Amino acid sequence: MTLKQTPLNAAHRAMGAKMVDFGGWDMPVNYGSQIDEHHQVRNDCGMFDVSHMRVVDMKGTGGRDFLRYLLANNVDKLTSPGKALYSCMLLDNGGVIDDLIVYFMKEDWFRIVVNAGTADKDIAWMKQQAAQHAPKLVINDHPELAMIAVQGPNARAKVWEALPGSRELTENLIPFSAAEMGTMFIARTGYTGEDGFEVMIPANAAPYFWATLAEKGVKPIGLGARDTLRLEAGMNLYGQDMDETINPLEAGLAWTVDLKSQRDFIGKSALLANPPTRKLVGLVLLDRGVLRGHQKVHTDHGEGEITSGSFSPTLEKSIALARVPIGVQISDTVQVSIRDKMLSAKVVKYPFARNGKGLI
Repeated sequence: MTLKQTPLNAAHRAMGAKMVDFGGWDMPVNYGSQIDEHHQVRNDCGMFDVSHMRVVDMKGTGGRDFLRYLLANNVDKLTSPGKALYSCMLLDNGGVIDDLIVYFMKEDWFRIVVNAGTADKDIAWMKQQAAQHAPKLVINDHPELAMIAVQGPNARAKVWEALPGSRELTENLIPFSAAEMGTMFIARTGYTGEDGFEVMIPANAAPYFWATLAEKGVKPIGLGARDTLRLEAGMNLYGQDMDETINPLEAGLAWTVDLKSQRDFIGKSALLANPPTRKLVGLVLLDRGVLRGHQKVHTDHGEGEITSGSFSPTLEKSIALARVPIGVQISDTVQVSIRDKMLSAKVVKYPFARNGKGLI
């Protein structure tokens, strides 16, 4: 199978990236040291190629009402242009089709960014639902757009250096909001627990912007560090921490589900009818070893499972997200099966690290 390539593929190779198959995409896992890249983002800033993510525009009449029905979070929170909302899109049974970000630009234009591995499935679901509930809505994706994330305490300043005129447009952007700049779309969002921007840019301009950022001293960061950064920040990864068999209430995402308003949404009745019996918690390993996905967690309330686990470069400890029985409490000690040994871990409240420092 031929792997799909982003517009920055040649740039990654020129920078010495180690390339891997990531869900059918030829992507950089690191450019040397994954741990150095991780610290670079926590302490300064780095840039990520996230062009495999898909941008979807909903234009026309009925967009807001449709999204009120399509998403578990409530788009009525979006009242000012550029404001963004994180939400899950659910099946009728409450399982998560995908987690996404929706931007309100105008009443006849909402922009959605979905995950790479689920993009085709997501768009098909949106169109299927729109055909029934919002037939005048036009849904188009934009594979011609690349996306570059610049993350870290110095990220915004570096973007302003690399993009003349961008400071005036984006200096007053609050987190989770976006602004247009010509053919570019600059959002103060990210997946690292650090400040920064995600910049959507025409694919043919992406290599120039990438090179300009590099000239300003921004280091490239691979998928390896992206994963440890998001894990430390307590951010879910679709396909590991939740999927179509898991509902958001058992994935630590109850804060993104609006069950209080009168509106109906796909999956709401299933969530109300099936109170969660499990929850997502943080773990810090007390013994020597490394926590990994799918390891069994043994608690006084029954068995659980690690969904994401890794060594934390910021804490210099092994950490994990784990789905455990609802009775497990913060500060409990649990046992994790690692290579036929039972090792002790402490249950903690995540995130583990954000804004340059450890929180545990």
